[in-house]
Amino acid sequence: MSFQALLNEIDKGLPSYVYLFYASDPFIHREALAAIKKIVPETERDFNLHVFDLLLQGDEKPAFEKIIELANTASFFGGRRFTIAEGNFQKLLKKDIERLNAYLTNPSENSVLVLLHKGTLTKDTREKFKSLKPVSLDVRESEIPSWIKQRAGLKKIEMSEEAANYLIGLIGPDLGLLSAEIEKFSLIGKQKIGMDDISDIVTGIRLYNIFDLVNALREKDTEKVFRIYKTLRETAEDYSLIGALNWQYGRNLHSKISPAEEEYLLKVFELLSRVDIDIKSSGRTFPMDYLLIKLLRLQEARSLSL
Repeated sequence: MSFQALLNEIDKGLPSYVYLFYASDPFIHREALAAIKKIVPETERDFNLHVFDLLLQGDEKPAFEKIIELANTASFFGGRRFTIAEGNFQKLLKKDIERLNAYLTNPSENSVLVLLHKGTLTKDTREKFKSLKPVSLDVRESEIPSWIKQRAGLKKIEMSEEAANYLIGLIGPDLGLLSAEIEKFSLIGKQKIGMDDISDIVTGIRLYNIFDLVNALREKDTEKVFRIYKTLRETAEDYSLIGALNWQYGRNLHSKISPAEEEYLLKVFELLSRVDIDIKSSGRTFPMDYLLIKLLRLQEARSLSL
């Protein structure tokens, strides 16, 4: 698991002088920052831990030159100084890249400089930082069940693969929302969480879940589709619902389905993928009503072809 690479380095105390981590998921980015901060003893954090947000604007934006100077400054109490710069390094000025590369040739032995990039890294950016080995922290969709089980384990909870997949089917692949549900599970006092527990806790507060939405779409029941969506959007963002739809439809894609069903599902994934790309590239909120209408029309066309 990608995030595990960071945890492994943290267990060793981040032994290298400079790191470049990147994460496109805001939740993972926050988790990485929190995990790195814990390395520094609380009594030393005021002196040996400094975090800079390069996404700030105007006078509040830190000068990169000052960040490098701080990384070169001797630490207090004989410990190591941890300097964390988070932001979009694809927008780093040429002079700042030159300063960074100069530092990389002779980094301070008593300092750890962590570059925490928000988003993915382009080929051009990788070339600019070719002396560093970028490490992706994002959790791939196929790794999410294992991530759930591991995170539950940190809360002293045991979850099966089946239970983890069921939770994803209800919530979707949004790590922040999944983490919040795991936190709820930790409060009920059970060491082993099964599908019945998940159903009681997650769906007990809802009239409908993502299973109901997919079933209504397959039944071509327009009124029910939008009634369910109206309920779901009260507790989940549209982007999370899109991810949950993608995951739920994906569970039906297997070797035993008919060619017609496979063609239908591929069209569904193509539509969901276009929506996902549109949201990520534009930052706009995709009109969910429009997506649901397209899915209903796709189901209607499939029914007519049978």
